[in-house]
Amino acid sequence: MNREGFTLIELIVVMAIIATLLTIAVPRYIASVDRSKEAALRQTLTVTREAIDKYHEDTGRYPENLEQLVVRRYLRKAPFDPVTDSAATWVLVPPPEQPGAPGVFDVKSGAPGPAIDGTAFNQW
Repeated sequence: MNREGFTLIELIVVMAIIATLLTIAVPRYIASVDRSKEAALRQTLTVTREAIDKYHEDTGRYPENLEQLVVRRYLRKAPFDPVTDSAATWVLVPPPEQPGAPGVFDVKSGAPGPAIDGTAFNQW
């Protein structure tokens, strides 16, 4: 009698090989996703800070909020924090010469914890 198919041992060997490959690939994938989120956050911070500076140069004052940069067309849309996956977690820094006055002098990420290099996201 000729039976076609795989034996249990063959299936276990194949599953062990697949598991070994996954243990190598998954951590690298997760690390690359984290690095790409950090790179996107750095770029978003740079673009948003440049827009705040241009707004200040044009008007002589700082924007009251980030949405004002969108309304006045300094940004196409409200900045999005890729680490927190939200546009509502930004920490707005008031102007240093007027600590209680309204306005956005700088913006920092509201993401908790450290980046891959060990620095805190809220210090970028």
